[in-house]
Amino acid sequence: MELLTNFPLWAALLAIGFAQFIKVPLQYIASKKFDWSLLTSTGGMPSSHSAAVTALATAIAIEEGLGSPFFAISAIFGVIVMFDASGVRRHAGEQATVLNRLVEDFNKLVIEVKTWPKKEENQKQKELKELLGHQPIEVFFGGLTGILLTLFIHFIVL
Repeated sequence: MELLTNFPLWAALLAIGFAQFIKVPLQYIASKKFDWSLLTSTGGMPSSHSAAVTALATAIAIEEGLGSPFFAISAIFGVIVMFDASGVRRHAGEQATVLNRLVEDFNKLVIEVKTWPKKEENQKQKELKELLGHQPIEVFFGGLTGILLTLFIHFIVL
Protein backbone atom coordinates (compact mmCIF):
# COMPACT_ATOMS: atom_id res chain seq x y z
CA MET A 1 0.00 0.00 0.00
CA GLU A 2 2.98 2.31 0.36
CA LEU A 3 3.24 2.28 -3.42
CA LEU A 4 -0.14 4.02 -3.70
CA THR A 5 1.01 6.89 -1.49
CA ASN A 6 4.46 7.35 -3.01
CA PHE A 7 4.16 11.00 -4.04
CA PRO A 8 7.48 11.25 -5.98
CA LEU A 9 6.63 8.12 -8.00
CA TRP A 10 3.13 9.32 -8.90
CA ALA A 11 4.32 12.85 -9.67
CA ALA A 12 6.90 11.46 -12.12
CA LEU A 13 4.43 9.06 -13.74
CA LEU A 14 1.79 11.78 -14.10
CA ALA A 15 4.41 14.12 -15.60
CA ILE A 16 5.30 11.48 -18.20
CA GLY A 17 1.64 10.91 -19.05
CA PHE A 18 0.85 14.62 -19.22
CA ALA A 19 3.91 15.46 -21.34
CA GLN A 20 3.14 12.64 -23.78
CA PHE A 21 -0.54 13.60 -24.01
CA ILE A 22 0.08 17.33 -24.52
CA LYS A 23 2.31 16.57 -27.53
CA VAL A 24 -0.79 15.64 -29.57
CA PRO A 25 -2.60 19.02 -29.33
CA LEU A 26 0.67 20.94 -29.62
CA GLN A 27 1.47 19.07 -32.84
CA TYR A 28 -2.07 19.72 -34.07
CA ILE A 29 -1.60 23.46 -33.52
CA ALA A 30 1.64 23.33 -35.52
CA SER A 31 0.51 21.06 -38.36
CA LYS A 32 -3.32 20.95 -38.28
CA LYS A 33 -3.05 17.14 -38.13
CA PHE A 34 -3.69 14.82 -35.21
CA ASP A 35 -0.82 12.38 -34.70
CA TRP A 36 -1.85 9.94 -31.99
CA SER A 37 1.42 8.03 -32.34
CA LEU A 38 3.02 10.83 -30.33
CA LEU A 39 1.41 9.35 -27.21
CA THR A 40 3.99 6.56 -27.24
CA SER A 41 6.87 8.01 -29.24
CA THR A 42 10.14 9.58 -28.16
CA GLY A 43 11.14 13.15 -28.90
CA GLY A 44 8.95 16.17 -29.39
CA MET A 45 7.67 19.05 -27.29
CA PRO A 46 7.72 18.85 -24.29
CA SER A 47 10.28 16.26 -23.26
CA SER A 48 8.57 13.63 -21.12
CA HIS A 49 12.00 12.49 -19.93
CA SER A 50 12.70 15.96 -18.56
CA ALA A 51 9.20 16.24 -17.13
CA ALA A 52 9.63 12.93 -15.30
CA VAL A 53 13.01 13.64 -13.73
CA THR A 54 12.15 17.19 -12.69
CA ALA A 55 8.82 16.03 -11.23
CA LEU A 56 10.69 13.32 -9.31
CA ALA A 57 13.31 15.76 -7.97
CA THR A 58 10.68 18.39 -7.11
CA ALA A 59 8.52 15.88 -5.23
CA ILE A 60 11.54 14.58 -3.32
CA ALA A 61 12.54 18.17 -2.49
CA ILE A 62 9.03 18.80 -1.15
CA GLU A 63 8.98 15.62 0.94
CA GLU A 64 12.61 15.32 2.05
CA GLY A 65 14.04 18.83 1.68
CA LEU A 66 16.74 20.28 -0.55
CA GLY A 67 19.48 19.04 1.80
CA SER A 68 18.38 15.43 1.50
CA PRO A 69 20.69 12.89 -0.12
CA PHE A 70 17.61 11.60 -1.97
CA PHE A 71 17.15 15.02 -3.55
CA ALA A 72 20.85 15.10 -4.50
CA ILE A 73 20.54 11.69 -6.18
CA SER A 74 17.38 12.67 -8.07
CA ALA A 75 18.81 16.05 -9.10
CA ILE A 76 22.01 14.53 -10.53
CA PHE A 77 19.98 11.77 -12.18
CA GLY A 78 17.78 14.49 -13.71
CA VAL A 79 20.73 16.48 -15.03
CA ILE A 80 22.19 13.37 -16.67
CA VAL A 81 18.87 12.39 -18.28
CA MET A 82 18.21 15.91 -19.55
CA PHE A 83 21.75 16.25 -20.90
CA ASP A 84 21.41 12.92 -22.68
CA ALA A 85 17.97 13.85 -24.09
CA SER A 86 19.29 17.06 -25.62
CA GLY A 87 22.70 15.75 -26.62
CA VAL A 88 23.42 12.16 -27.51
CA ARG A 89 19.85 11.17 -28.38
CA ARG A 90 19.27 14.29 -30.48
CA HIS A 91 22.43 13.66 -32.45
CA ALA A 92 21.37 10.04 -33.00
CA GLY A 93 18.13 11.39 -34.46
CA GLU A 94 20.06 13.71 -36.77
CA GLN A 95 22.15 10.76 -37.94
CA ALA A 96 18.95 8.79 -38.56
CA THR A 97 17.77 11.63 -40.81
CA VAL A 98 20.97 11.42 -42.86
CA LEU A 99 20.77 7.62 -43.05
CA ASN A 100 17.13 7.78 -44.18
CA ARG A 101 18.14 10.19 -46.95
CA LEU A 102 20.95 7.86 -48.04
CA VAL A 103 18.58 4.87 -48.13
CA GLU A 104 16.01 6.90 -50.07
CA ASP A 105 18.62 8.04 -52.60
CA PHE A 106 20.01 4.51 -52.95
CA ASN A 107 16.53 3.05 -53.49
CA LYS A 108 15.81 5.66 -56.16
CA LEU A 109 19.06 4.77 -57.89
CA VAL A 110 18.26 1.04 -57.79
CA ILE A 111 14.79 1.65 -59.22
CA GLU A 112 16.16 3.87 -61.97
CA VAL A 113 18.80 1.31 -62.90
CA LYS A 114 16.34 -1.62 -62.89
CA THR A 115 13.53 0.18 -64.65
CA TRP A 116 15.47 2.58 -66.84
CA PRO A 117 13.19 2.20 -69.86
CA LYS A 118 10.07 1.49 -67.77
CA LYS A 119 7.75 3.60 -65.71
CA GLU A 120 8.97 4.39 -62.17
CA GLU A 121 7.15 2.44 -59.41
CA ASN A 122 6.37 3.72 -55.92
CA GLN A 123 7.72 1.65 -53.06
CA LYS A 124 7.25 2.11 -49.36
CA GLN A 125 10.17 1.83 -47.05
CA LYS A 126 10.56 1.54 -43.37
CA GLU A 127 12.45 4.54 -42.06
CA LEU A 128 14.65 4.80 -39.02
CA LYS A 129 13.13 6.72 -36.14
CA GLU A 130 14.44 10.25 -36.56
CA LEU A 131 12.73 11.88 -33.60
CA LEU A 132 14.84 10.29 -30.86
CA GLY A 133 16.08 13.18 -28.81
CA HIS A 134 15.11 16.71 -27.95
CA GLN A 135 16.09 20.22 -28.84
CA PRO A 136 17.27 22.17 -25.75
CA ILE A 137 13.99 24.15 -25.69
CA GLU A 138 12.02 20.87 -25.56
CA VAL A 139 14.13 19.71 -22.61
CA PHE A 140 13.61 23.07 -20.87
CA PHE A 141 9.83 22.96 -21.26
CA GLY A 142 9.75 19.30 -20.27
CA GLY A 143 11.59 20.18 -17.08
CA LEU A 144 9.32 23.13 -16.41
CA THR A 145 6.30 20.87 -17.00
CA GLY A 146 7.53 18.40 -14.39
CA ILE A 147 8.18 21.06 -11.77
CA LEU A 148 4.90 22.94 -12.28
CA LEU A 149 2.78 19.78 -12.44
CA THR A 150 4.33 18.45 -9.22
CA LEU A 151 3.80 21.77 -7.41
CA PHE A 152 0.20 21.82 -8.68
CA ILE A 153 -0.44 18.28 -7.43
CA HIS A 154 1.20 19.00 -4.07
CA PHE A 155 -0.43 22.30 -3.28
CA ILE A 156 -3.79 22.04 -5.06
CA VAL A 157 -4.69 18.36 -5.21
CA LEU A 158 -3.14 16.94 -2.01
